[in-house]
Amino acid sequence: MDSRRSRYIFLLLILISLFLWAKKRDIFFFFKGGAPTPESLDFNRRDTGRLGPIIISPDEEINIKVFKKARPTVVNIVTTTLALNFWLEIVPSKGQGSGVIIDHNGYILTNSHVVAKAQKITVTLFSGKKIAAKLVGRDPESDIAIIKIPPEYVETVAVLGDSDNLKCGQKVIAIGNPFGLSHTLTTGVISALDRDIIAGNGMRLEGLIQTDAAINPGNSGGPLLNSMGEVIGINTAIYTTSGGYQGIGFAIPINRVKEIATQLITKGRVIRPWLGISGITITSQIACSLGLSIEKGVLVVRVVKGGPADQAGIRGGNRDVIVDGVRFLAGGDVITAIDDKEIDSVKQLRKVMMGMKAGQRVSISIYRNGIPMEIKVVLAERP
Repeated sequence: MDSRRSRYIFLLLILISLFLWAKKRDIFFFFKGGAPTPESLDFNRRDTGRLGPIIISPDEEINIKVFKKARPTVVNIVTTTLALNFWLEIVPSKGQGSGVIIDHNGYILTNSHVVAKAQKITVTLFSGKKIAAKLVGRDPESDIAIIKIPPEYVETVAVLGDSDNLKCGQKVIAIGNPFGLSHTLTTGVISALDRDIIAGNGMRLEGLIQTDAAINPGNSGGPLLNSMGEVIGINTAIYTTSGGYQGIGFAIPINRVKEIATQLITKGRVIRPWLGISGITITSQIACSLGLSIEKGVLVVRVVKGGPADQAGIRGGNRDVIVDGVRFLAGGDVITAIDDKEIDSVKQLRKVMMGMKAGQRVSISIYRNGIPMEIKVVLAERP
């Protein structure tokens, strides 16, 4: 019994000794909940006297100024969509994107795919305030939409620039909410212009700005800016095999967006002009095979009966041919210009038509059996 008690006393003395030893050396941090804090971290501090003041490069200065100017105009958009699950229960699902305030009346530009099928739209301002927004109109073909918040919440609006004279290599800045991280700035350059892509919804988007500025899910609908902080495009898509950024992003040129936005605000939809034809781009091989006197233009393959082109007397093809593995109707008129704007491809024809209006009277230059002609056509609203 005495032997057991002696062992207990001996162990207790050892524990007390260890406790006092540890305390003296301040290594008892495990029980205290943290390691001791050094009295000084001077080895991590910058010697400002030796190295001089912080230097901001001209390029960094541009980034800072543009961000400060544009960030109050960029909003985070969260949408709620209701759907039925396997058991026919209503289940809400959320989506997110970005937008940019363009008008003191509360109009916000974003992508159509950001707000598609949304039953509820919530906008978060730069201040952090959350506001319910309503859909004014959207245009899936261009992937542009307009939503609106009450004007009393608008402090400043974005400046819309000019996208017609952009150059490859020009500096660009994107601001948005990738993965819900609000007001994230990324920089890059214009990598290419006039790019055509097939979007995730199967829609063909033409004439886009390509950039290497990092664009990720959640950036959609946010602005692409130039060095003056002007909006030159609306970010819309990325090329990716992983679902994330891989150095290739696309934006819709702002000059195209302006007209679409105006129509959505004033009419709630986009009214497009219609000529009422289908055609094929003339190549040197097609011109040689068909014996055409010109090698550029759009060969009219079909004319919609009763449409504007039909009423004006434009003729479609009348014989079936195969050239370079492509079957089409030959023998129709060749369109070479509309109102003196050269037409050398189907893509160029769509681009020129984009700048026209339904009801507008235009002069179409054609070749018929090798003879040049001018035909007046009144464009209709596209069905």
